[in-house]
Amino acid sequence: MGHWFYRNIVEPGKLPLLLALASFVLTFLITRTVTRMIRAGKGPFGNVKAGGLHIHHVVPGVVLTVVGGFGSVASSQHTGAGTVVFAVVFGVGAGLVLDEFALILHLDDVYWTEDGRKSVEVVVLTASVLLLTLGGFAPLGVNDLTADERDDRRAFLLTLAVNFMFVLISLFKGKLRMAIIGTLVPFVAIIGALRLARPTSPWAKRLYRRRPRSRARAMLRAFRQDRRWSGPRRKLQDLIGGAPDRLPVTGPSGSGPDRGPR
Repeated sequence: MGHWFYRNIVEPGKLPLLLALASFVLTFLITRTVTRMIRAGKGPFGNVKAGGLHIHHVVPGVVLTVVGGFGSVASSQHTGAGTVVFAVVFGVGAGLVLDEFALILHLDDVYWTEDGRKSVEVVVLTASVLLLTLGGFAPLGVNDLTADERDDRRAFLLTLAVNFMFVLISLFKGKLRMAIIGTLVPFVAIIGALRLARPTSPWAKRLYRRRPRSRARAMLRAFRQDRRWSGPRRKLQDLIGGAPDRLPVTGPSGSGPDRGPR
């Protein structure tokens, strides 16, 4: 195990990426633990405020990401302690930023709402892609090429073009997760490209418009897939990031409930 770790992680120069990933995941888990304690009114933690303004942790996250990113670029020609430090700083910043990805996307404090689940999903997806990268997977399947094929420019470009086409088709079919994973594992993108499109995807809206049977099959498959996987996916998201608030029905006055502390 130690020999594999050195050969595949340390020796090829992947140690900064490993440390960035570890700090990214650890920061996200610690942040979620703290915010869940604040939500439950436990522990010594509380929301950070300045002059009555709630400072979301995405703010220091952006600062750390900028510092870590520019620092990593500046020290990219060196392998000293600076590279390691900036990798950790970048991972911490990225963990804080993506933990509030839904807030950035909706420009609203949706942390403990159903929309806030997007943050957990993006963090899990990001960590998965980084793990695949650490495992030796190269973008668009170039890791599957032999040395001779890499030397042959035509074969190299053809491989990139074909695999990228499958990724694009998966994306237009509404299969975002398969498209992202497919950039590193082309087999996943091929499956996404061959299967029926999601009924709300650009592919379905354009190509299934005059094909009622295909549209009906796509809707039925999406319904069955969502019914099968939405429950386990929601339970996993709740386990990792906490269950969202169960908001009561808005009263006649039209005012909704306060989301409470975070």
